[in-house]
Amino acid sequence: MAKTLVEKKSGDLKNINIKNIRQHLIGLDKKVPLLDGSEVQYVNFDNAASTPTFDFIYDKVGEYLEFYSNVHRGTGFKSMVSSWVYEKGREIVAEFIDADLDKNVIIFTKNSTEALNKLARRYPFQRNDVVLTSLMEHHSNELPWRNRAFFDHVGLKPDGTLSIEDLKEKLKFYNGRVKLVAITGASNVTGYINPVYKIAKIAHDAGAEILVDAAQIAPHRPIHMNNNGMEDIDYLVLSAHKMYAPFGVGVLVGSKSIFEIGDPSDVGGGVVDIVTLEEAYWTDLPEKEEAGTPDIIGVVALTESIRMFQAIGWEDIIEHEAKLTAHLLRRLKEIDKIIIYGDADPANSHNRLGVVPFNMAGLSHALLAAILSYEGGIGVRNGCFCAHTYVKEILKVKAEEARKLEEEIKRRDRSHLPGTVRASFGIYNALEEVDRMCDLLEKISADGHKGKYILNPEKGEYMPEGFKIEVTDYLRL
Repeated sequence: MAKTLVEKKSGDLKNINIKNIRQHLIGLDKKVPLLDGSEVQYVNFDNAASTPTFDFIYDKVGEYLEFYSNVHRGTGFKSMVSSWVYEKGREIVAEFIDADLDKNVIIFTKNSTEALNKLARRYPFQRNDVVLTSLMEHHSNELPWRNRAFFDHVGLKPDGTLSIEDLKEKLKFYNGRVKLVAITGASNVTGYINPVYKIAKIAHDAGAEILVDAAQIAPHRPIHMNNNGMEDIDYLVLSAHKMYAPFGVGVLVGSKSIFEIGDPSDVGGGVVDIVTLEEAYWTDLPEKEEAGTPDIIGVVALTESIRMFQAIGWEDIIEHEAKLTAHLLRRLKEIDKIIIYGDADPANSHNRLGVVPFNMAGLSHALLAAILSYEGGIGVRNGCFCAHTYVKEILKVKAEEARKLEEEIKRRDRSHLPGTVRASFGIYNALEEVDRMCDLLEKISADGHKGKYILNPEKGEYMPEGFKIEVTDYLRL
């Protein structure tokens, strides 16, 4: 009976493809209110932050809920089923990222941020050890490493891509002290894809290991942790909420050897074999690093999303998202006042993610994002995207200006916070949605916006004057 929970999905997903995936999106037809009093179908271009989900993933969660119970050590049938599902999830994740379960452990966490913090706490750094990350990282792959080892950044090339030459120079400069190179698989700001296998070899040749933050790239490109020895990825993290499974759960994959030694980063139920008044004896991996009741439902959702990627196929996913990206870039380049950051060449759309940062001259990024929402029903994200250093680099914010901005923010004034608008695609987005946003941008560029918008200095956000949304008209708790 347990096989019906996860392994029958080949039947559930056999007809799913890139052409019909959109019709399975939950909330596709949801209409949202506009400033003029009308309602329009929502367009979601904020997939780099979190993705929505599909009906078959929702159905799989519902199917599992009939068997929901806690995992491990339960003798009841539902507990046995839940334990099987949870552990089967590790195998499915391992297959998805080509991990070797003989040498790697798969640890389920809350999200990739928690996974990175856990690795930072558990990695066996010694005095004078160095961690290298880059200037394009999300804060989650920078802040955890501070105070854990000596910390330095790999620089960028003028176009905002990673400087491989600077990586080599810093590895040479530190002369064997670099223990870990922590790098993003793809930027959540510009969509640039880093050559992680090449970086892995460079790091390994210098005696270092590599961590890949795959939170952004996992829904868009295949990942191979085992890749011909010297190009292997030693540690990897990802988040289900960016993979169309917004039910929770993150993944940390890494060497068993470092997690077998020492105390777990979090302690409590499930991490011990026996506890006395004086001592605790830790259990085996991976339970040793998964204190408390885990997010079983999140694992179920993640495994079904993985099956979806496998059913659709990476070739079709990459092709579809490249078409969207190329079309957006072509349209944006035709609009007066639009400034595109990063690679603006539509011909390169297959070599990057569908993450496009842009601004409109004369308008704050926060105001432009608000206009798209309140006058178009189009959801984008604006600001620095938890990558302040990188955004300041691509915007060429000078040091003196940056210091002034820091002082303003400390005073809780975000009125002048630098940033861009970011449109980011998912597998369900359509060309007509791109046209809808670009048509509105053309109108804004030519004729301005309709509403009068008021800035909230503390939040750095704009709201239309006199416009109020009653959220309880749409959702009650």
